[in-house]
Amino acid sequence: MALTDFLSASDITSAINACRANDSFSPKKFFAMVGLSKKSPPEIEKIFMILDQDKSGYIEQDELQLFLQNFSKGARPLTAAETRAFLLAGDKDGDGKIGWDEFSNLVMSS
Repeated sequence: MALTDFLSASDITSAINACRANDSFSPKKFFAMVGLSKKSPPEIEKIFMILDQDKSGYIEQDELQLFLQNFSKGARPLTAAETRAFLLAGDKDGDGKIGWDEFSNLVMSS
């Protein structure tokens, strides 16, 4: 499975280009631009499974830092501040990682 099985390549490119500058990434804005917020819960779950690189059932801080690179290999890593803000936005139970339900809630609220 690839993200382009669910999201258009042109939307991905536009969303990546919109956050090229350091500290310009916003999860909710990115989800809306890439078209993720319009997907059904089963589609969002499949995308979550792709983003969960180590298949732990969670997206941890190191996976968040490389979040954009899941969408485009040449994309920049998130800054420490962006990674921290992303984690704070999604990690509702305070365990230091984003689970499927937290990811889904974050996507659906965008």
